[in-house]
Amino acid sequence: MAFSKESMRKSSNAAGAKRVQYAALPYRLSGRSRTEVMLVTSRETQRWIIPKGWPQRGRAPYDSAAREAFEEAGVVGAVGRRSVGSFPYEKRLKGGGVMVCEVHVFPLKVTRQSKQWPEKEQRDVKWLSIKQAAETVHEPMLSEIIRRLGHKLVD
Repeated sequence: MAFSKESMRKSSNAAGAKRVQYAALPYRLSGRSRTEVMLVTSRETQRWIIPKGWPQRGRAPYDSAAREAFEEAGVVGAVGRRSVGSFPYEKRLKGGGVMVCEVHVFPLKVTRQSKQWPEKEQRDVKWLSIKQAAETVHEPMLSEIIRRLGHKLVD
């Protein structure tokens, strides 16, 4: 079995170093000043998550997060330049392994959603209330970040 540089680099995570990913937490204010959060399905397991991905060379972390939101959900808007928190995430690898990532989350106030985007056919997207979104995601720390965002926007 041959190993690519990419698989060798990823498998080195087993030694304990966490890889970093950047995520967008897309939100909007709907009628009655209710805040809604957009979730997307993961490609492999179809779990509900927020758009996230690897750092992109030459892009600030918040720009990488905003780019992922467009690629995975077709949303654009005003992205916060400061992370609102981070959570650990077990990324499932194609070979069956697992890599632990630390995901830094940036809020994205959505201004519009495109009719077409790169991963539209690979994912489902849905808007949920803060409470529903926090209950739908599987990562407890992400759930807490979603709840905190809702409180900040209401205060």
